[in-house]
Amino acid sequence: MGIIQASIPLFFILIAAELLFTRLGRRSFYRLNDSISDLSAGTLSQIAGIFTKLLLVGIFAWLFEHARIQRWVDIPAWPDGAMLRRDLSGATVDWTAVAGWVSAFIVVDLAYYWFHRVSHEVNLFWAGHVVHHSSEEYNLAVALRQSAVGGLIGWIFYAPLALLGISWEQFAVCYALNLVYQFWIHTRAVSRLPTWAEAVLNTPSHHRVHHGVNPEYQDRNYAGVFIVWDRWFGTFTEEREEPVYGLTTPLRSWNPLWSQLHQYVAIARNVRRASTWRDRWSSVFGAPGWRSAADGGVVVIPPVTPQSMIKFDPVVPTALSRYALAHFVLTIPPALWLLTVADRLPAMQLGAGAFYVALSLTNVGGVLEGRRWAFAAEQARLGALGVTSIVWLLRNEAPRSIGGASLCVFVTSAFVLWSHRAAFTMSSDERMDTMHRELAGR
Repeated sequence: MGIIQASIPLFFILIAAELLFTRLGRRSFYRLNDSISDLSAGTLSQIAGIFTKLLLVGIFAWLFEHARIQRWVDIPAWPDGAMLRRDLSGATVDWTAVAGWVSAFIVVDLAYYWFHRVSHEVNLFWAGHVVHHSSEEYNLAVALRQSAVGGLIGWIFYAPLALLGISWEQFAVCYALNLVYQFWIHTRAVSRLPTWAEAVLNTPSHHRVHHGVNPEYQDRNYAGVFIVWDRWFGTFTEEREEPVYGLTTPLRSWNPLWSQLHQYVAIARNVRRASTWRDRWSSVFGAPGWRSAADGGVVVIPPVTPQSMIKFDPVVPTALSRYALAHFVLTIPPALWLLTVADRLPAMQLGAGAFYVALSLTNVGGVLEGRRWAFAAEQARLGALGVTSIVWLLRNEAPRSIGGASLCVFVTSAFVLWSHRAAFTMSSDERMDTMHRELAGR
């Protein structure tokens, strides 16, 4: 099991601790619908990683074996993982090996800085990263809101590390530790750390700035672990006031699949509307705020305050919120199982499992919005679950307890869904318009 997967229980423990802290302090850091969307996007990211990491592994391993500079230049090799394990398990430690791993960690963090920076400055890369910024809250659950497709082009920034002689094992360990570190800085519960830590490390205060939609906070503090990169390269800004979180163009959706793809769709639309090849190029490789003159020119980010920010929060019946939470919870065990056995499953079963998880989480997001399409899609999913449960019971292809439980879930869920079918007659945009009118009347 990888470092990130092994850390998942710790992530949920810390989320629970932060949630308890906010309850005791009567502070509002979490919303159910937003948190489900965060965790759903993170789950899709992990599922997609089963497939996308093969690309990065293959490219990295090939470059390491055939193109690293040590094949032509006589320099010492980086210590491998086996060497470090032998050193740590013995009576003495080879500090050269330790220094080599520390150096690898620093180099990986530097590569992350540039990948992260370009992911904010180039539209194509922003399309893969935007999902992480699309929540209008800031809490530990947001840390798990990760891209499912960004890795398809992110390898460009890490491939040079293979040329330097860093092995795939070293990179994988350092990269995973880098991401695990970044989990805890997604919190409003920690104000400031000691001065030395704020000067060297990426902290909750620094990273809150990065997630701020305020004009003065835009495109700042890209660091992964060491904030010194931002200080050196001129992208550092200190937190002066509580940021407003989200996107300059709000996502307005709990759909985790749409959160992963919406910016690619926007790019495709801009390319289709463009009248010149220069505009088409800029639509893809220009800044995310670039627009052609015909579309009004570069987007100017307006000032924003917590009072002027109206969060996306469509109202659905309480029973449907509980329905969505229940089916989200029921989807997580199959997703974790899929991640655990992915390397042992046939391709068809792996693909089918990934499709079921993606469909389930997408439907959960649609239910939380009261989307019309979600009612039809969820009926189809429940129908498949009911048929499968009956087949399990008749053919004894699974323990009868599992088949019986699945059938009960099907019957109960179908009853709740149909009992509240009227809630799916209004689109989420109409719900937001209604909410705006209600707020304006207060």
